[in-house]
Amino acid sequence: MISSANVLLASGVPVADGPAIAGAPIEFILFGLTLLGVALFHHQTLRVAVTGLVTIVGYKLVFTGFKTGAGIAGLAGHLQHEWVILANLFGLLMGFALLSRHFEDSRLPAILPRFLPNDWKGGFLLLVMVGVLSSFLDNIAAALIGGAMAHTVFRGKVHIGYLAAIVAASNAGGSGSVVGDTTTTMMWIAGVHPLAVTHAFVAAGVALVVCGIPAALQQHRHSPITSDAPPGLVIDWARVGIVGFILVTAITANVIVNVEYPEISDRFPFIGAAVWAALVLGTVLRKPAWEVLPETLKGTIFLLSLVTCASLMPVEKLPAAAWTTAFGLGFLSAVFDNIPLTALALKQGGYDWGMLAYTVGFGGSMIWFGSSAGVALSNMYPEGKSAYQWVRNGWHVTVAYIVGFFVLLTLVGWEPSDTRQMIRDREAAGASVRIEAPAH
Repeated sequence: MISSANVLLASGVPVADGPAIAGAPIEFILFGLTLLGVALFHHQTLRVAVTGLVTIVGYKLVFTGFKTGAGIAGLAGHLQHEWVILANLFGLLMGFALLSRHFEDSRLPAILPRFLPNDWKGGFLLLVMVGVLSSFLDNIAAALIGGAMAHTVFRGKVHIGYLAAIVAASNAGGSGSVVGDTTTTMMWIAGVHPLAVTHAFVAAGVALVVCGIPAALQQHRHSPITSDAPPGLVIDWARVGIVGFILVTAITANVIVNVEYPEISDRFPFIGAAVWAALVLGTVLRKPAWEVLPETLKGTIFLLSLVTCASLMPVEKLPAAAWTTAFGLGFLSAVFDNIPLTALALKQGGYDWGMLAYTVGFGGSMIWFGSSAGVALSNMYPEGKSAYQWVRNGWHVTVAYIVGFFVLLTLVGWEPSDTRQMIRDREAAGASVRIEAPAH
């Protein structure tokens, strides 16, 4: 595991004034200890994360204050700034857990053996399907749908290395699409042309192959794919329709609010609310599996605690934009939420946005809590909540990240674009401006 404090300091990132130990601000040390506790005590991750959050908040209340001010007023200002992101994540994680159960209960995944090869290539093709789904769905939904399919075709025996590959596939598929991942949507909102991130698919495609084949072989040895679909299988098309309705609603809300009306996107969690509105309407046809929510709630609070901790770190600036910085941010995103990292990069400008989308997206797959897709899937498969086992069995994800990155760098190169003036113009005019896509 890479300590966010160590990476940031090694990169020369200036930090806010405050007490420090060996040059490291106390907040970073507390956050690093929290991440270490999550890695070591994987059966107590929720308790560790909440304890870390309370400790960091208490420290800032007493000693340093917040970016929005000191004391309770400063904390309230900070939460006012962050609450929409947190509420959207809450709505998506909880809602997509019900969506994935709808999908599994529809019995549609059970017909997959009719179309997938009966050896390791079936497992690999399933990962490709997850990647394709994630290119136009949210990566959380794609990972959970992949997890539901894997649970059926592998008879509930899914290898941790394969779980890591499902998360990697969902993050890979979302990296080149502005509707496939929160970070790429943020870039679109900020003014980056949708075509300016598509070359992330070059790295993502290579990475999916590099990690997908070893993962499929791991899974085949662990529990081979079922050879045939159960006889007399009847698909519950009403549940399939509910799943489709929820996904279309989420995508539509994302496009309408974040793209067409970005000035209101930070005022209310429209996307999370839209998912839940669709879920509630779907109860007219089928009752959701409400019983999955208590366990899902634990994982959701865990992720929100880490995201809030990350938002409290005194990170005001990233290193100078360069391909080396983008490469390092991929490792950092495995332990440090990629949403604030992307926001900082957009404010700084000068990045190759396709390369950055790949690094902060796919890089989060290297540890189970490095992305919201990983946390969501680990709610479905609690055995995945071990950083050691995830890294040990999912070693191919790290290898894939490195190989994919350097293939992208070699074939496409470093093609930076600046968003700083575009953002200032948009804030001044209250209008959305787009950057032209770079020529490849």
